[in-house]
Amino acid sequence: MVLLAAGFAYLAWERLESLPYHLGPAALGVLLLSVLLAVYAYGRRKEVVELKILLQDLQEHVGAAPSEDQLDQLNELIARSQRSFKELIDSFEDAACAVSLDGTLRTVNKSVSELVGLPYTAIVGHKFFDFLEEPTRASIEAGLPRFLEKRHWAGTLRIRLKNNSRPLYFDCVLNAIVKSGEVVGVSALGRDVTGQHEKELRFTELFETLQEGAYFSTPEGRLLDANPALVSILGYATKNELLALDAGKLNVDPAAEPVLGRAADDRGGVRAREITLRKKDGTPAVFLESSRAVWDDAGKLIRYQGTLVDVTERRKLERQVLQQEEFRKRLLEGFPDLIVVVDLQERYTFVSSRVRDLLGYQPEDLLGKKISETEGRSPELVELYNDVASSRKIFGSAEYGTRRRDGSGRTMRASASQFFDADSKLAGVIISVHDITTEKKFEQQIVQSERLAAMGAMIGGVAHELNNPLTSILGVSELLQDSQTTDAAQKQIAILQQQARRAAEIVKNLTYFSRPQSPGQTRVNLAEVVERTLNLHAYSLRKNSITVDFLREPGLPYVQGDPHQLMQVFLNVILNAEQAIREARDRGTLRIRLGTSGGSVWASFLDDGPGIPPDILASVFDPFYTTKRPGRGTGLGLSICKSVMKEHNGTIEAANAPGGGAVFTVTLPVAPQASGA
Repeated sequence: MVLLAAGFAYLAWERLESLPYHLGPAALGVLLLSVLLAVYAYGRRKEVVELKILLQDLQEHVGAAPSEDQLDQLNELIARSQRSFKELIDSFEDAACAVSLDGTLRTVNKSVSELVGLPYTAIVGHKFFDFLEEPTRASIEAGLPRFLEKRHWAGTLRIRLKNNSRPLYFDCVLNAIVKSGEVVGVSALGRDVTGQHEKELRFTELFETLQEGAYFSTPEGRLLDANPALVSILGYATKNELLALDAGKLNVDPAAEPVLGRAADDRGGVRAREITLRKKDGTPAVFLESSRAVWDDAGKLIRYQGTLVDVTERRKLERQVLQQEEFRKRLLEGFPDLIVVVDLQERYTFVSSRVRDLLGYQPEDLLGKKISETEGRSPELVELYNDVASSRKIFGSAEYGTRRRDGSGRTMRASASQFFDADSKLAGVIISVHDITTEKKFEQQIVQSERLAAMGAMIGGVAHELNNPLTSILGVSELLQDSQTTDAAQKQIAILQQQARRAAEIVKNLTYFSRPQSPGQTRVNLAEVVERTLNLHAYSLRKNSITVDFLREPGLPYVQGDPHQLMQVFLNVILNAEQAIREARDRGTLRIRLGTSGGSVWASFLDDGPGIPPDILASVFDPFYTTKRPGRGTGLGLSICKSVMKEHNGTIEAANAPGGGAVFTVTLPVAPQASGA
């Protein structure tokens, strides 16, 4: 019996250790059972010793009839031994019985009686086939020869009683009862593991039916078991084919450490991470892994168990979404207009980075703020948003004025349309904002140019009409000068002729300025062009008390250019000097000097105004840049001057004079000598 208990404990421990549950207490119970058997064996040994003494006493009196006391003592000893044995096996929680080879039950313990639902006396002496539906007699008889050969069997039996249709499962140990070298019966010890088996069955069903991959692996990363989902995900035909792989075969890089393995001293418990495994066809697959380390009672790491969720397609879609998002972002970043999205609560939910260039703000400066509360807001823009958000308009546009962060004014054109979410519900308004400041300035310049063109045509007509009476006045004054003899009359006639000639010169200059430009460039006397410009603007200079100090070097060479365009350049420079002087004082002086330097002719215009602030000196020739009050200039005058000088291969420069005031210097290359000169 001691050997039987020890053998059962060893076999039970080995089986329990291989199960995916912690069943250490069960193995300890087996050990406890072994101790009880040892105690029983010790008691039996004592009884056997007493029985031997009694038998020896009887043998000494062979031939003599045993006494009544001796018979009573022998019967009592046998009865006590039987009671002790019955009490021992009844104390077992596991089912225990002894069966002869013909199937007759010789003894059973209390657990068997409770299982069958009959008393001890109704069971012993009957065939066990009378109580069992399963296993069948045929299956037992078929396995009996092998048992008689091995004389030992251990395993799990499925048992179904006749009084209970529910199948039961027992972990059993069968040993042969041998007498005189022959097997005469079988001793059986079985533990009811039905609950455990059902749990294992449910676990197995869950393991097999999971849509996610599930696995058991060694600490070194070799698979011990895998469910059908994982086998299918990795592209293998059978589980055995997958389990036969080496630990590193699932790695994308076979030379690397196994992906499923962890260090032997790992005490991290549950682990969640993203890993990449290689499928059978060699393609990588991305998984979300959740695994747990399992240790035995001695604290030894024995395996890992975990689940794998294939997220390859999800990651692929995420990359596509990121690529689309990056494309959208770069598309919006490259779009010349500012794009904003305003939700139905009037708050900015998206602002493209073009806001830095257009308004000087960062996108985060506007995000979350209301369109009606932001700095530099425009009533026209707010009204446009309200019209589209309220569906009064599906699409709309508006022009409005706003200010950059630095305070400079800009003119914008906004186009707005409704913005819908994924459920086709109105979610806000998307607005495209375009800076039209330059276009507006050009429109103003075009209007001004058209007005100047109309004025030029009118001046040409007026000049033509004035030439006839001026010619008559000059002719008559000459006749009167010849006929009059008094000094007073001569002086008056001379004044009349002088003013008539002056008027004729003014008309001539107006005609020259308003005459349509002839194509191409000619040899030009720069001093004459400056003089004509001064004569044309003489009245305004006298009215504003500005004295002109004009000096030129004698014998200036000709330059190659368009006299009308050069006249516009000089007139622009003179106008700027006049306005600068008027803003600083009531009267002033404009000093004009002409000279040569190397192969160039230069003309400088120095005023005694306030000069040009150093911080804007580099910007005075930029288009639309002006320091004048609104309505006083478009900011195109000096820009046009620079363009004209560039076409003439010349330059125009601005600087501050050492003694104060601004100086503009125009330089033109000397014209080549005319042929035949």
